[in-house]
Amino acid sequence: MNTKRTMQQYIALFFKGVMMGAADVVPGVSGGTIAFITGIYEELINTIKSFNLAALKVLFTKGPKAFWHQVNGSFLMVLLAGIIASIATIAGAVLFLLANHPILLWSFFFGLILASVWLVMSHIDKWDFNLVCSFISGALVAYLVTTIAPVSVEPTALMVFVSGAIAICAMILPGISGSFILLLLGMYAHILAAVKGVDLQLIGLFMMGCVVGIMSFSRLLSWMFSRYHQMTLALLAGFMLGSLNKVWPWKYTLAYTLNRHGEQVPLQQENILPWHFESMTGTPSYMLLAGALMLSGIAIIVVMERFQAAKG
Repeated sequence: MNTKRTMQQYIALFFKGVMMGAADVVPGVSGGTIAFITGIYEELINTIKSFNLAALKVLFTKGPKAFWHQVNGSFLMVLLAGIIASIATIAGAVLFLLANHPILLWSFFFGLILASVWLVMSHIDKWDFNLVCSFISGALVAYLVTTIAPVSVEPTALMVFVSGAIAICAMILPGISGSFILLLLGMYAHILAAVKGVDLQLIGLFMMGCVVGIMSFSRLLSWMFSRYHQMTLALLAGFMLGSLNKVWPWKYTLAYTLNRHGEQVPLQQENILPWHFESMTGTPSYMLLAGALMLSGIAIIVVMERFQAAKG
């Protein structure tokens, strides 16, 4: 498969990758959600799936140019360039906001994901019992995942590999964050430390797991879209709705744990109402600014949807 694009469209694709990379570093937001919002989700899944034995045969029989066309190489290269550029630059700012202004960051993403649920649901032609069940199942699964307490494990070679395989599946699944899955597995801090410290051995093991996971999971998602398109959309909308439990801005920490640097980090939290936040934590709730950022996130999705509809 290969989609012809203009230079302007490739620049837009690059910035979609930038947004995906920025989202993926936040434990609770999925780059897959951004891919879905920006209208490239199914193309991304089918592009990943196209790396198979047939593509390898094309490489050896027809040459690199035909192989590049077969795997939609330009699309993937530009998107990955955006993701990598984001992780190398914007991701640092996102992590700074997460550490210093979490309410404001979560508020923006809450509005973004809430509107995304509406966006996905609007693509379903006619709701029936099976679609409603699929939607509710997705919401329940995502909600239950967000309530699991993180564990603490040693970064053994097997654990790093398995973590990569599982996390990459979540990263391309709207509503379930790959970063949050790493947090649950107790590997989030280890992987971030490896990236910052350029630990090539650990990064290599993690990337191998990612490759195995994404090659397997992309085939499942592609099959689901081709056979059960409407039901898959309902399931993904449910995933995003259930994930809102994780990105609710106002949280009260019930238990702490120590990270590898001996610093206290939240272990177990519960969502609370903004007007209870100040009395329970002694810190400002920023309710008005948070509300404005939520509306900004919603507005972005509405504008993007109108823009896509106008183009269509």
